[in-house]
Amino acid sequence: MFFCAISGEPPQDPVVSTKSGHVYERRLIQKYITDNGTDPITGEKLEESDLVSVKASPNAAAPRPPSQSSIPALLHTLQNEWDALVLETFTLKQQYNSTRQELSYALYAQDAATRVVARLMRERDAAREALANVQASMGISPSAPAGDVEMEESSEITGSLPPSVVAQIDETHQTLSSARKKRKNPPDYITPAQVKTFTPKHTIPSLHSSSPAGITALAVSRANPSQFLTGGNDKIVQLYDRSTDKVLASLKGHTKKVNHVAFRERAGEPTLLLSAGADKIAKIWSHDEASGEYIPKLTIRSHKGELSGLSIHPTSTIAALASLDRTYSLHDLTNFKQVFTSPVNDEPFTSLTTHPDGMLLALGTPTSTIQIFDVRSGAVAATLTPDNSTPFTVHTISFSENGYHLLAPDSLSSMAIWDLRKPKVAHSIALGDDFKINKVTYDQSAQLLGVAGNEGARVYAHKSWEELVRFEEGGEVSDLVFGEKGAEIWGTSGREVRVWGVPQ
Repeated sequence: MFFCAISGEPPQDPVVSTKSGHVYERRLIQKYITDNGTDPITGEKLEESDLVSVKASPNAAAPRPPSQSSIPALLHTLQNEWDALVLETFTLKQQYNSTRQELSYALYAQDAATRVVARLMRERDAAREALANVQASMGISPSAPAGDVEMEESSEITGSLPPSVVAQIDETHQTLSSARKKRKNPPDYITPAQVKTFTPKHTIPSLHSSSPAGITALAVSRANPSQFLTGGNDKIVQLYDRSTDKVLASLKGHTKKVNHVAFRERAGEPTLLLSAGADKIAKIWSHDEASGEYIPKLTIRSHKGELSGLSIHPTSTIAALASLDRTYSLHDLTNFKQVFTSPVNDEPFTSLTTHPDGMLLALGTPTSTIQIFDVRSGAVAATLTPDNSTPFTVHTISFSENGYHLLAPDSLSSMAIWDLRKPKVAHSIALGDDFKINKVTYDQSAQLLGVAGNEGARVYAHKSWEELVRFEEGGEVSDLVFGEKGAEIWGTSGREVRVWGVPQ
């Protein structure tokens, strides 16, 4: 019994190739030769003259033909369709085998390239270490390269801060604390009564990529209130000018979503844009006066876990980072060096904020606790735990501008105002069982506090705890920022940035 090498069925009119020796159904091989001119199995050149009919023994029973209809035309049509299907299937099998071979080769090449890159990185690190040792033995301090550099983890940067940094913190603390006692809000600062009249003023749509969509972080410039910085799920950091409705910079470098963004604005120095992401790194871009663009300045890889907090110290020379690896770190923004790494904590850190006087850092944890550290020594100054039997993650916290209070969730759907002079909860605001908090924040006057969540954003008055206004038209709000003099409130919703203010 013969079987066709193309269809796999007993041939009605068998022929054999004199070149390959394979048996085919005559009509199938004739169609293949007409289209391709080659043997379908070996790929050799094949002509109809190379086919020899196979004469079966008269004693052998002919193969049973397929079921037939009484309509010859229908049978002929079905036969032609079947022949075409068999030929197409055979061609697809050949293409599939060829693709598998190409994929195997590509995987092999990728693996080889990865090994080469890993070897080169090890050689680079060894060369850097050797160069550092030579420079140290010669008494030469290594110079920082121009452009983007990487700050690796250093286990030696622990303990207390350098004396020069401590002196800056003490000087800033004395200046801010003495001025704060005498400071009064500007006469044109927004009042709670005006906040009640806030309505949507402006919407900037279609920011960042649509896949994956969503803005995760927002910061508004103090030096130029029309500019704001956003981070997204698309791994991009974007600087936008609201006055011109243009993207000023689209900064890449993260490999996962951006969790936090911030401006560092200091008189006489270039503006710095900072970001911290789920990819365990923080990046810094510096404004280049010559080109007018932002150029990469530093990549910080000093943490082993996702970065959960980013804050600029009131000195404007220090950036603080918190991580799920149970440590936080401080980085000098003048020489771009890491100056402190905290000892490993018992719990991961899930949020971070800096006291307005610059002496304390508050960090949230996944077990409802807020730990407050002395910036200069790294020692725990206080531990705040709400009276709640159900643990929750403290993923957002905010100091009031006067430094007396701390705003933080005390459950998944309520927020507490901690009196740091006691310390205890001065008041708790229930937001509703279905409300899930994304962000809490104070304004610059400590008279207003805002909360953003899955049901929009709300603003409350400090001390009276009156709800002043709700913004629900944009759906879920992921981040919330008070604008200059409280005259505007900025929020992120999906791929949009919304601005609310007094009706014009």
